Amino acid sequence: MTQCWRFDTPAQTLVLASRNHRLPEVVYWSAPLDEGEDLPTLVDSMYPAPTGGTLDQVQPITVCPLWIDGFTGVQGLEIRDQNGAASTLRLRYDGEDRFDGGLDLRFADADLGVLYTLTARVYADADVLALTATLNQTGPGRLAWLSAPVIPTGPRVDEVIEFAGRWCGEFQLCRSSLAPGARLRENRLGRSAHEHFPGILLPSRGATETQGEAFGITLGQSCGHRHVIETVPDGRTQVQFGPTPGQFQGTEGTAGPLYLTRSDQGFNGVSQAFHRYLRRHALIYSEPARPRPVHYNCWEAVYFDHDIETLADLADRAAQLGVERFVLDDGWFGARNDDTTSLGDWLVDLRKWPSGLGPLIEHVHARGMSFGLWFEPEMINDDSDLARKHPTWFLGPRDQVPGRHQFVLDLAIPEVSDELFSKIDAILTDHGIDYIKWDHNRVLPFPDPRQAEALYALLSRLRAKHPGVEIETCASGGGRIDFGILKHTQRVWLSDSNDGQERWQIQRGASYFIPPEIAGSHIGPRVCHTSGRTLPIGFRAAVAGSRSMGLEMNLREFTDYEAVRVRSEIAAFKERRALLHAGRLYRLEVTDKQVLAEMHVAEDGAQFVVFSGQVQPSAQGQARPVCLSGLDPSARYTIQLTNPGDIPAPLNRGPRSPLHRGEGVTLSGTVLMHHGVQFPNAYPNTIWTLTGVRQ
Repeated sequence: MTQCWRFDTPAQTLVLASRNHRLPEVVYWSAPLDEGEDLPTLVDSMYPAPTGGTLDQVQPITVCPLWIDGFTGVQGLEIRDQNGAASTLRLRYDGEDRFDGGLDLRFADADLGVLYTLTARVYADADVLALTATLNQTGPGRLAWLSAPVIPTGPRVDEVIEFAGRWCGEFQLCRSSLAPGARLRENRLGRSAHEHFPGILLPSRGATETQGEAFGITLGQSCGHRHVIETVPDGRTQVQFGPTPGQFQGTEGTAGPLYLTRSDQGFNGVSQAFHRYLRRHALIYSEPARPRPVHYNCWEAVYFDHDIETLADLADRAAQLGVERFVLDDGWFGARNDDTTSLGDWLVDLRKWPSGLGPLIEHVHARGMSFGLWFEPEMINDDSDLARKHPTWFLGPRDQVPGRHQFVLDLAIPEVSDELFSKIDAILTDHGIDYIKWDHNRVLPFPDPRQAEALYALLSRLRAKHPGVEIETCASGGGRIDFGILKHTQRVWLSDSNDGQERWQIQRGASYFIPPEIAGSHIGPRVCHTSGRTLPIGFRAAVAGSRSMGLEMNLREFTDYEAVRVRSEIAAFKERRALLHAGRLYRLEVTDKQVLAEMHVAEDGAQFVVFSGQVQPSAQGQARPVCLSGLDPSARYTIQLTNPGDIPAPLNRGPRSPLHRGEGVTLSGTVLMHHGVQFPNAYPNTIWTLTGVRQ
């Protein structure tokens, strides 16, 4: 007997099949199937014959592979008894429940008191599926490992793209071929982490940014995680994602949601689907119609040295540039003069602020800007009133190695969450604050998924009380970015690096999953504080102006020219942000390895903007044309270079073309996509900005 279930979005169909009431397997995940497809016939046709030296039946890679079913690869579930021995599970079909947009499938082992539930949700308008595994048991066993529903790779997939990184170097692509055996990446840091973004891309052979079949998978949990990509001896490959083994407490656990999408338009189709999902089903803004505001964060201007006259002057300068939100960073609370003290003491430091924060907030509001404030609620310093009052609130032992002189609070203790809610609620209630930069500057001492669940609950509680306040997730930059935290926050701080050259590449890597409107990107100081590199103001502004734009520097360092240029760039950003923040992002394919280019196309296709960045000197003497994407081949578009003043004369001798003079040029979509745009020759650290309007 075979039972089948199918899940459809416009670009994909996923088919589950269960034989003889056993756990189902994914028998098909690819292009959308016709409604009349005979699923039992499809399942039977996919059943391979056993070969020599194997068991008498080929065992399926089910959504939760188990050794009892004859599968000898990495299993998707481990329950261990009091002696540490693995339990032998026999999970069989126990029923199902349909709900609007999805299905729960239940499989049980009555003898061991174990219930496994697979939840499938369909987000058809986003082209995304979400699969979750939940385990409940009444027996004494300890849950050691649970994978989200396991996905096999397609027959034309022979490599994987993963995302690694470090502090100030997040979202680096790692491309490797599938090979026999298990490839394991395990994040034991207790949060998503710079080093281990929980997502992968699976390209079918020949897939590129713009064409071919590609698959995307990402885990929507903010705890530490493991993912396994295993090619078993018969050539089949399974993908597992779940919380780091050992994180589960007792007998219950959840792995997922695991978000899936498939595209026949290359990786751009994958990222556009993930962007649609976040925009339509995850991100909750306090004022959805309000454009994402231009930020100013004072951290790299004053650090801990808070002086109201200096900060008021910075607010004046920010407002004159066109900034819409002023953010006061670390140093306003407790006795906080450096990073060794006062985390947990969320009371205004009256030594620095004798009249409280009110005068600065009023000054900021009078300049037409909203006000934001930095917190790091999950952390505690040994030197703090909170630590002295509640020494048992630390997560882990007191003699653990600190990170940035700080430790982690155990949010799973109800009194801890209540204390944090009370202190933050008081600050928000007493002040006109519409934004929190929520930081997290050290890893957990050990993986504990209760931290993430308790964090979600605290964030939900705060936003229910203060629905007008939005929250940015920051964890030393990009240390906690995932689809789980994005259900509770409205902006991400991709990296602590304000180096435009590093940022340009980090933003490109993040764009496979993260839409531009929530990716905070700031114009940093002339000399970057994390890299020591000096970069031109036009380049720094263009990098920031391609995402959620902001500034983070001492505004007093601007020359007159730089101030005028930044004011102009902010005004240009405001003109195009509706397009940037609601359009389709395309990473463009170029033949020059020293150029990274992208374009943003309005949903109706009526306009677009292109950013083409020269990172290092090119191997060839002249710039190569950049082919655009996502246009109507038969339509005509008027394109215009917005920054012709950045063209270096030594590299561009002789008469300039109309495009390079800044004039509008009208060409067909066919020309723009197949021959491309001839940008000027450029020095390193130059970004050309091109706008296009359909005629």
